[in-house]
Amino acid sequence: MVRLDQPLSRPQTQKENRADWLERLITISRSLSSTLNLPPLLDRIVTAAQELTQTEFCSILLIDHRSGQLYFKAATNLPGVHSIVVPMESIAGSVVQTGKPLIVPDTSKDARFYNKVDEQTHITTRSILAVPLIARDEVIGVLEAINKDDGGDFTAEDIELLTLLGDQAAVAVQNAILFQQSDLIAEIVHEMRTPLTAIISYADLLQRPGVTSAQCCQFAGIIQHEADRISGIASSFLDLARLESGRAHLTKGRVDPSTVIYMAVNVLTPQADDKQISLLVDVPDALPLVTGDAQRLHQVMLNLVGNAIKYCQAGDSVTIKAESEQDRLTISVADTGPGIPADALPHIFERFYRVPGTESKASGAGLGLIITQKIIEAHGGEIAVSSEEGHGATFTFTLPVESQ
Repeated sequence: MVRLDQPLSRPQTQKENRADWLERLITISRSLSSTLNLPPLLDRIVTAAQELTQTEFCSILLIDHRSGQLYFKAATNLPGVHSIVVPMESIAGSVVQTGKPLIVPDTSKDARFYNKVDEQTHITTRSILAVPLIARDEVIGVLEAINKDDGGDFTAEDIELLTLLGDQAAVAVQNAILFQQSDLIAEIVHEMRTPLTAIISYADLLQRPGVTSAQCCQFAGIIQHEADRISGIASSFLDLARLESGRAHLTKGRVDPSTVIYMAVNVLTPQADDKQISLLVDVPDALPLVTGDAQRLHQVMLNLVGNAIKYCQAGDSVTIKAESEQDRLTISVADTGPGIPADALPHIFERFYRVPGTESKASGAGLGLIITQKIIEAHGGEIAVSSEEGHGATFTFTLPVESQ
């Protein structure tokens, strides 16, 4: 399998050039077709595009067919672009509408250039080469290369390279999306089957003769509980689908991390007290502000702290710590609970994954951590977990701080 993290520099002689990069494209194509997991697939595509075109940045934008808008889905060296919506009046939008490659040698002279991307990512876009991603005669997105490394102009060879890569990438992306959708539907059916079976069973019992008033109340309570469970599962699925597709609307405002942390602690303190678990907060008096969606970041803290409380026992503690260094804010949630087995750690952010043996404590659909991960990534941050079985677990995420 091709190592896309290795340099894919083109040979220097023009005679050898074409044969060499065609061979590389065949190898890359095989690599792309080897996975149906969309996020790593998109990362492979933009990495290959950047190396093949010898540019500073590369990105993929996909069309949401419900809204008709373009969303950034992956990029090299461009943190925080995933939540950016690009209008159809943009350069990328023009490529979608025409279905043809486009070179813009000087973005400052093109009215279609969408400069909000530069404002949010703090880069300078000088020139763009954009090609359509076409699968089954339908444009599903755009592959962009930005700024030649040597400061020169894009060439006909660059167009051919990126177009050929785009043709292969479009098929792979479409297959991954279709697989992801079918997999999601299958999981929805599986997760909802148990509560639906319980509702049907207890509804049937309610209609049988001889059922007492006390039993009616008991059965109705069970039906209500299972209906609430279905509602929660459905909400989680919709939340994840919006985040993965880019349709989730993230508000961009100035957020005080301390406020977000203490709001989550206030909400979850009664739950911790009921289980006799200590909640400890280690936060400096003044933390730098971050740019993002306060409600979504609140959701992150509720998920992480709530999970820690869920798996801890009486006498355990959960510590929320925050610190800033240069342009990054780091927040961690550490507990003294049972920890996570080593073989489970690589899967902890996967959809529907539950650590074996914890099913009785995990009442949701197994989507909380991946939703948390998607929110953090949409803010240009990263999240990781460390744990030793029997010695607790620590979830740590970083966010870019607001520039002064």
